Amino acid sequence: MQASRLLLLVLVVGATSEPSGSAEELCDPSDVEHRYLSVGEALYYVPFFQRSTEESQKQNLTWTRRTRDKEEDVPTEENQSLYSRGNAFFLFSAEPNDSGSYTATGYSPSGEQFVYCAEIEVLKVNDEKLLYGKIENSDQNKRIECPEPIIFTCKQLRGDFSWRNGSKSITDQHGSELRITAAGEADEGVYTCVCSWTHGGVEYKSLGSTRLQLGEGTQHRDPEIIFPTNKQQFAEKGVGIKLNCSIACGSNVDQNDCRANWHRDGVLLSQVPGYIQTIETVPEDRARNTIFKAVLTIDKVSAEDFNVVFVCKGAGRFQSVNATLTLKRRGRYELCGTRPLVRGGHRGSSGVCLAESVIPLVVGGVCALFLCVFAAALVKWFAIDIVLFFRPCFQFSRCNKDGRMFDAYVVYQTQSEDKVAEVALTQFIAQILPSVLEEKCGYRLFIHGRDDTPGEDRLELVEGRMKQSRRLMVILPPGSGPESESAVSLQPPVIGGYDWQVGLHHALLQREMSVILVQLGDVGPRGYSHLPAGLQHLILKSAPVRWREEAPGAASGSSRFWKRVRYLMPATPAKRCPPSAVIEPWRAPAGLPGLMRNGACAKREAPTQCFFF
Repeated sequence: MQASRLLLLVLVVGATSEPSGSAEELCDPSDVEHRYLSVGEALYYVPFFQRSTEESQKQNLTWTRRTRDKEEDVPTEENQSLYSRGNAFFLFSAEPNDSGSYTATGYSPSGEQFVYCAEIEVLKVNDEKLLYGKIENSDQNKRIECPEPIIFTCKQLRGDFSWRNGSKSITDQHGSELRITAAGEADEGVYTCVCSWTHGGVEYKSLGSTRLQLGEGTQHRDPEIIFPTNKQQFAEKGVGIKLNCSIACGSNVDQNDCRANWHRDGVLLSQVPGYIQTIETVPEDRARNTIFKAVLTIDKVSAEDFNVVFVCKGAGRFQSVNATLTLKRRGRYELCGTRPLVRGGHRGSSGVCLAESVIPLVVGGVCALFLCVFAAALVKWFAIDIVLFFRPCFQFSRCNKDGRMFDAYVVYQTQSEDKVAEVALTQFIAQILPSVLEEKCGYRLFIHGRDDTPGEDRLELVEGRMKQSRRLMVILPPGSGPESESAVSLQPPVIGGYDWQVGLHHALLQREMSVILVQLGDVGPRGYSHLPAGLQHLILKSAPVRWREEAPGAASGSSRFWKRVRYLMPATPAKRCPPSAVIEPWRAPAGLPGLMRNGACAKREAPTQCFFF
């Protein structure tokens, strides 16, 4: 019984001491860093994604080494040929049996555990794996840079640089880069950057070799972050998203010389559950850059993701770069329900809430529509005021060149059984109409009965003055009723009947003049049914302008009534035209003392304007 128990204890101890796996098994293969050393070379190793920030360099990592024979913890005593300190470990005078997997375990500030993996291989001096790539370009002057791990080692340990071409030392070259002017075939070969540093009073050397080969080929440049270009990206809680980290390190660059990865709180996100990182290589773009891309897929964005900083880290052959990205919550998502818009067959950062994208467009369109309707209503309501406001600025430029002497021929009913209506009509024709249009606005009116020439044939007078007028102004008396039917008929004894006949002929048939209809007071119970058919047709086309003497400000030239009348009148009064624009085709018969008061422009009055509004 005791023997069986002892055997079981040995098996349990042996099972628990089994190696946990190689670096590739513990880490994503694309995240494992490979370092190649020559026999006798010294190594100061810090994970490449911890070399850029001071906070990362202060972290304490627990290192484990696994070789072919065993797995052991890297000691922390400085008197060992291999020991760890902080986030780094030292390997003095490397030997082939030092080859193996080196794994570091640590904790982020948030308490999450992370793992760093590296593969160290000790080779013979002339092995091609020791080269950090090739320099193959057509430039006549060559620049050979010391590999970034060697520069980092010299910077941290305050070492000195020197250069070798093969086994031959190059004198007077003690910088981190070597320049060769007018390089030829004799300059081809392997150039080694040597960093000499001291530890514990003993000098050690770290080496980095590069082959110079003339002609076109691989061109290494400082790594450049292509994406992300912004520091913020919109996301929705509970919705998947993809983050792109793209790095360019030159043309025809090997994947080992250019790496892209996503980190959060110093942790490689490919090791964190819920995050999937894929590495892609994009063909050369127009700038002849080979782009390496790391795509981070988040299945569902959590509230925690909005409070952390995602770091896109890129490592080239000689140096590293990084860019930060934070997720910003998209507003008003609750209006869209729980299903985001899907584009391209997957849910990602390009998914935009349909309602969120449509609502601003609808609101903007409605606002623009209301604005247009409001502007159109303002223009329609104030159209007359706008036209009258700008008329004085273009008076002479708009002078009619038709040679007519009168702006309007006023025709009206002169006989009515309604004495009140006849008094109102007479007062309007004799006083109100001339006081505004003639005296204040400078228009020339021909009013039958006032401007007749004694002794002239009536038919010839009406025909001549009508042809010399630009408008036909018809004054409709108030309360037109049955008594008006005989007055507006075309019977010769009725004064004004022939005027209406000639005016309607010119307006309707010959279309030589426009008609202005003015209604004094109310229309009356009969409306306009008793008027001639031609006049009724004009009333249907254009409603008469209503004059109400009892309306407030009716006698003022700035009232709505007079604005409408002035709007229908010619833009430039006849007497405002220059003398050359006025033709005087008619003169009074011989023996008369002169022309009538409103005759042709023989008697020039000072031009006037009506500026009231």
